[in-house]
Amino acid sequence: MVSPEVPVHPSGRRLGVILGAVLAILAAVNVADKYGPRHTGLVAGPLVALTLVLIARRAGLSWHDLGLSRRTLVPGLRYALGAVGIVAAIYTLGAAIPATRVAFHDVRYHLHPGAALLTAFVVVPLGTVLLEEVAFRGVLLGLVHRHRGATWASITSSVLFGLWHILPSLRLAQVNKAVGGALGIGATGQILAILGAVAFTALAGLLLCELRRRSGSLLAAAALHWATNGLGLLVATVLATTRLT
Repeated sequence: MVSPEVPVHPSGRRLGVILGAVLAILAAVNVADKYGPRHTGLVAGPLVALTLVLIARRAGLSWHDLGLSRRTLVPGLRYALGAVGIVAAIYTLGAAIPATRVAFHDVRYHLHPGAALLTAFVVVPLGTVLLEEVAFRGVLLGLVHRHRGATWASITSSVLFGLWHILPSLRLAQVNKAVGGALGIGATGQILAILGAVAFTALAGLLLCELRRRSGSLLAAAALHWATNGLGLLVATVLATTRLT
């Protein structure tokens, strides 16, 4: 009789080494995505996500620990559809109200409709959502949860998720009309915009962690993440196109 497979739990020291390796990999890909060739993340994202999953599995995490279990696929799908529907409703309402419509005026999303569709349905899922969900709500959340519990796992994952957005938010005050108008586009405005982006994404990380916990699946968090970015891009593109015609 073959005994069931027992997950291997790394020691505290080995856990620190694993976390350090994961963070080093994420830091490298973050810098490469910011300063490397355009759409570096589109290639690096899936490869790094796969690498992180392999590292986590070698460290003893199960598919359930990573939010990738087949048993939670159906609950994850239900939460995913609900999350996309809620974001779509909120964005539709926000775009219809003049006072909130300005939040969608972002020069990064002044794209041709074809480019907008490609970005929303290919670049965002593969270059952003896949890596970030696997890394923060999969590997990091699973590793810390295994040794420090759910609360520490959510806090650690979310703080790191906030810090991950420092580089992408360096020019936020310049490219987003609402942010630049509220904070200014000088040095002080840039610093406040970065701090605001880090705080906002850390809070968003907590929400994504909770969605991942309730559904048991990365699919739910990934759907909300994609809807926030992808649908926001499409709405901003439609508004920009309408203003120019």
